[in-house]
Amino acid sequence: MTIALSELLNIPNPKSYKVHLANWNGESQPLDVFVRDREEWRLWNCWRSKRNDFNRKYVLSLIDYYHEPNTWLFGGVFEVVSRSAEPRTLSYESLLTDQYQNLIGRLKISWTRNGRQRARQLEGIVEQLLIKEILSEQYSGEHFCGFENINHNFSVIENIIKLEKADWKSSLENVKGVYAITDKSNGKVYIGSAYGDSGIWSRWSCYVYTGHGFNDELTKLITSKGLGYARENFMFSLLEYRPMRTDDKAIIDRETYWKNVFQSRVPFGYNRN
Repeated sequence: MTIALSELLNIPNPKSYKVHLANWNGESQPLDVFVRDREEWRLWNCWRSKRNDFNRKYVLSLIDYYHEPNTWLFGGVFEVVSRSAEPRTLSYESLLTDQYQNLIGRLKISWTRNGRQRARQLEGIVEQLLIKEILSEQYSGEHFCGFENINHNFSVIENIIKLEKADWKSSLENVKGVYAITDKSNGKVYIGSAYGDSGIWSRWSCYVYTGHGFNDELTKLITSKGLGYARENFMFSLLEYRPMRTDDKAIIDRETYWKNVFQSRVPFGYNRN
């Protein structure tokens, strides 16, 4: 049995609300922003386009839950307390209200969007918004998916490491291995490895905080284009993992093997040797 959002949320005057449909903006996923920085997420609800999308008193924010199709995570209700006439600036001052705060980051909603609208009038879609699930606790990032299933955007790995997600950390800090970083913008691959006393967690933490992990070609790229380039374009995958007791030479040999498989050396990829 499906339950409409209107049966859970008591909104006596839907015409006072605009729905903010927050999704990929070309640089960041709002779900990742919501997890890593709530002030940054608030600013997502202050942005004004030329169309003056949020021209009502309240903004009901829904976050594209990109792990699942046609699913949105409730991101709170914001009150627009002031407006500027200047378009394409942070021209709203929007503050999080106490409306339904116990459901922020917990309520998942099913709705299929037609087109690319960023804002909709609540009264026009409120009966189409269906409750999919209420999480037992606020969403704080993806659970560990298993070594063989890692194929994640830089921004997802960034959140996992900065939040020190326990299930990911306990898994990745206790294995050596070989990994691939793929640049989605051009298809180039960097093959790297973690060995010695450093597990995958430690090695990937270096990428998160630098964008390049001090690899020569990636350092040149990120120095030129900035950390935002890594967030937008880099994908991490784990090709092989081994116990920490594995001899380092075995890991290095497997790294060489995968470099040959992917033809990842310059000029075809980002490996120098």
